[in-house]
Amino acid sequence: MITMPARRPSRKAAATRGRPLALDRASTRRRLAGERFDLLVVGGGVTGAYTALDAASRGLRVALVEKDDFASGTSSKSSKMVHGGLRYIEQGNLGLVRHSLLERQRFRKNAPHLVHRLPFLFPLLKADGVFDPRLAKAFEGLLWTYDLLGGWRIGRLHQRLTVNEVLAHAPTLRSGQLTGGLLYFDSRADDARLTLTIVRTAAALGATVLNGTRVENVTTDAGGRVTGARVVSDGEEFDVRAAAVVNATGVWADALDSMAESGHSPQVRPAKGVHIVVPWSKLRIDCTVTVPIPGRARRATCTRWGDAVVLGTTDEDYQGSLEDVLCTKEEMDFLLEGANTAFDVNLTPDDVLGSIAGLRPLAGGKEGATLDMSRDHRITVGAGGMVTVTGGKLTTSRHMGELVVDKVMEVLGRKGRSRTVNLPLLGGAGYDAEAVAASGGIAAHLGERYGTEARFVHDLIAEDASLAEPVIPGMPYTKAEVVYAARCELARSVDDVLSRRTRARLFGRDASAEAAQVVGELLGAELGLTPQQIDAQVAEYRAAVAHEKSVLLEGVSA
Repeated sequence: MITMPARRPSRKAAATRGRPLALDRASTRRRLAGERFDLLVVGGGVTGAYTALDAASRGLRVALVEKDDFASGTSSKSSKMVHGGLRYIEQGNLGLVRHSLLERQRFRKNAPHLVHRLPFLFPLLKADGVFDPRLAKAFEGLLWTYDLLGGWRIGRLHQRLTVNEVLAHAPTLRSGQLTGGLLYFDSRADDARLTLTIVRTAAALGATVLNGTRVENVTTDAGGRVTGARVVSDGEEFDVRAAAVVNATGVWADALDSMAESGHSPQVRPAKGVHIVVPWSKLRIDCTVTVPIPGRARRATCTRWGDAVVLGTTDEDYQGSLEDVLCTKEEMDFLLEGANTAFDVNLTPDDVLGSIAGLRPLAGGKEGATLDMSRDHRITVGAGGMVTVTGGKLTTSRHMGELVVDKVMEVLGRKGRSRTVNLPLLGGAGYDAEAVAASGGIAAHLGERYGTEARFVHDLIAEDASLAEPVIPGMPYTKAEVVYAARCELARSVDDVLSRRTRARLFGRDASAEAAQVVGELLGAELGLTPQQIDAQVAEYRAAVAHEKSVLLEGVSA
């Protein structure tokens, strides 16, 4: 649709800042300890982030605390897809799909720099394909349903492809059994940066946000009503006082609920999902290709991301430690087997550049396969008034935050409607993805990470040209991004920078370990760290990478 030129600046343009949003740990910690809040949100994943943003947009005084780093749990280890979920149609959950597709479009509108359209390809084979040949026609009917439920909002409908068209997208596919393909469109996002941007947008609206802040206990009054939490942050212990508390801690939700309510019954069933990364040069695709896994009902996805391809995912019950979740050799071999079967390649463990493993906080009991469980969310209010949210998925996080705050408003006895449907995230207002992509180079790289706020990173480079140097040779991340992470994104450690502010650990695990010293020195200069503290952070990061690699390769350490 073509609109007439505006006679006055758009109200949304007010979301474009004239200077960077600097976040300082010491002053933030003082506010947490000294002020009284309407709402304390515990958990800095995407659900907690959007809860804080929704509440702040309604005018509530909001605090958000996270025990580790923003998105350090599930929200940096998801499939990174912002989608409706085709398999939910197969499960008959049309309502979830319709709503997810609507929320997908809202993400694309409010965060165009972070959420990008991506084609998904289903190769059709004579035998051993994702579908029995007799089911291909039925599956195309499913794609029509997907388009009609809201897929059309992305601007493209699904397509049927010839063999040559399929091979144009994926030239290394085994073509002997190939009869054609089906292509539809969804979106993807860097989940960690998306979560961080939601947190920072909440901070821009007045929320007090802090990572590295662990809840030791939930505080209550004489009548048992929740009044906040006792926390530890940077070695200091203090109370955060709030009229209402939201538990948005994902797979840790039961532990926090147990602090506030004795006899609490578990609500969360963790399901483990893993992804591995291999070089794009070994598996040349320009989209997401869905392939079968021999002998398994689960389909695997292969998604191009720059010079790499992400292979995933598994979906299995998980019983181990919530603090040490890693991809195993068995899981890696499972994904490599799927890729080697579908493509004319011979990927080996030596080709794996990085891996992630995360836990989905499914809401439900222990019966049935996790793959078949609904991704709907659940919101409950405990006897002490604490609001707990479990389940859900990345795509519907905005709506989940809205519904959680609706419940909080009931607890507080206040009124006020959500304002996040049309609220741009920082960097999103006025961002033109095509224009930025056309510019190429560092502008395109920074644009799709910071949006219109990329200019603040460019300003750092203008002040010190050495900050344009890459942190890791061959990867696009610059030293300026490390400095910006320390000043404006509450990065505290080498791991914060290499695992989440950038994704260097995922796309270049070994190279990131080599770069840890450079990152540590840049952080040290910004945060006033001693040489001993820098050395400790570098050693801790390298040990974590070595541990990840040893689990992946069964005892072979870096």
